[in-house]
Amino acid sequence: MEQLVYLRDLVVILGFGVIIVALFHRFRLPSTAGFILSGVIVGPDGLGLIDDVHQVEVLAEIGVALLLFGIGLELSLEKLRRLWKLILAGGFLQVAFSVLATFGLARMYGLPTGPALFVGFLVALSSTAIVLRGLQERGEVDAPHGRLTLGILVFQDFAVVPMILAIPLLVGAGPGGNLLIAAAESVAIVVGVLLAAHLVVPRILNLVAKTRQRQLFILSIFVISVGTAWLITTSGASLAIGAFLAGLVVAGSEFRHQALADLIPFREIFASLFFVSVGMLLAPSVVLGNIDTIMILLLAVMIGKALLVFASAAILRLPLRVCLLTALALAQIGEFSFVLVFAAQGTGLLDKALESNLISAAILSMFLTPIAISFGPHLAAGVGRIRRLTHLMKVPSAEDAADETRRMRDHVIIGGYGFAGQQLARALEHCSIPFVVVDLNVENVRKASSEVGHAYFGDVTSHEVLESVGAAYARQLVLLINDQRATERAVRVARRLAPGLAIVVRAFYLLDINPLLAAGADDVIAAEREAAVEVATRVLGRHQVDAARIEEHCRQIRRRSED
Repeated sequence: MEQLVYLRDLVVILGFGVIIVALFHRFRLPSTAGFILSGVIVGPDGLGLIDDVHQVEVLAEIGVALLLFGIGLELSLEKLRRLWKLILAGGFLQVAFSVLATFGLARMYGLPTGPALFVGFLVALSSTAIVLRGLQERGEVDAPHGRLTLGILVFQDFAVVPMILAIPLLVGAGPGGNLLIAAAESVAIVVGVLLAAHLVVPRILNLVAKTRQRQLFILSIFVISVGTAWLITTSGASLAIGAFLAGLVVAGSEFRHQALADLIPFREIFASLFFVSVGMLLAPSVVLGNIDTIMILLLAVMIGKALLVFASAAILRLPLRVCLLTALALAQIGEFSFVLVFAAQGTGLLDKALESNLISAAILSMFLTPIAISFGPHLAAGVGRIRRLTHLMKVPSAEDAADETRRMRDHVIIGGYGFAGQQLARALEHCSIPFVVVDLNVENVRKASSEVGHAYFGDVTSHEVLESVGAAYARQLVLLINDQRATERAVRVARRLAPGLAIVVRAFYLLDINPLLAAGADDVIAAEREAAVEVATRVLGRHQVDAARIEEHCRQIRRRSED
């Protein structure tokens, strides 16, 4: 009755997962960390409720494949096009720095060239599943640091293909000339997937959709996805890589939203199994027996990788807040590293002790990452107060504004100098209304200084920065930054500092309005609502509806958005 054993294991795993994740939610801890802890508890080295880990690993392999298929679906070629600079520049710098730094350290400690380079591959990869889930739970995927994080993760995911194909070369199973063949195979796989996503799959799905048979559509999605994954695995890549690229293929069609909707319920269940299976790999007895080595590895990975990610983002001249939040998000070893480890088993590339210690450190880093992401904004809040950095970047800091703003009264503070901030600054200048600009993007500060003056580098969520730019004497604070969590924090800080200050906030979604109003904002302008108003105005105008009726409909749209 093997089926009943599977059912019992599923009930135990998901039951413990529900209890622990519910407790984690009560204490505002990430659900992913709860599932990993569940795996530690129910696994053979915990309470021993699940003694056959292989059964769970089979389900987890399906889970990670579905998870990565969903991630590929959510990316889409359009999103990749928008992120291509971050993918190529940020991803290449991060992977290259991580591999080279790890390789150098491994060689210093006596590891041969092949194993040292392989360890570099393992450390370079972060957890797409954990990081994206953490960003999605916090609504930060479209924030500046979310876009950079996603770009680097996409590059890492593609980099796994040549890494797997390079394993035989690292163990000396083939001549050095095969390196070019492996690289050519990797490029051919990626190019083939992108061409299929752009040219072939949309036409096939369009023909199927014309039949209006939902079951035929779902079957076609399944055949395309599994077929693509199978073809990719025949080249030497793993099922997880094949599933990710298969998702990317389907994402190239206009039907990806329907495919994603059909997949989500299964993906969430199997993804939870994956995280539980990761926890099962962590043996508390092994950790306690090698605690010194594992802790050194853990600290070296998380601190070293965070510094390398921070350096990669800084080279791209991104704001310090973005650099710091991205570094915290990516400071772990990810699930594709386990795929590499499993692909290298039996080759002798890593000795058992090193492999066990690396796996333990990797799982602990994955467990700590959701917690680091949740506390990241608090750590980044005071980044604008690092005065020495502002001098190195040769931009005026918020502290430099103190003397000037002390003489100001009833001025406007503009948080963020993107397009909206630029237009507001020019309008205020044209109307002779005093204002100051605060931004964490060095290039924006330099641009604002040259165009309108009164621009300073600083974190608008910081009490000291707001105090320096005269929030206590200002008439208005206008927040035009893209990070909604940072916006909410800035509103709370500003309201405590200046109870009478009028605070105007730009938000993206209707769901952001109430939290911002509760934090103390006076006016929240939601881009989603204003877009609806503008669309209605344009459409009704083309039908010659009179202006009074259009205005009434616009008032109704705004009224409904407040319900």
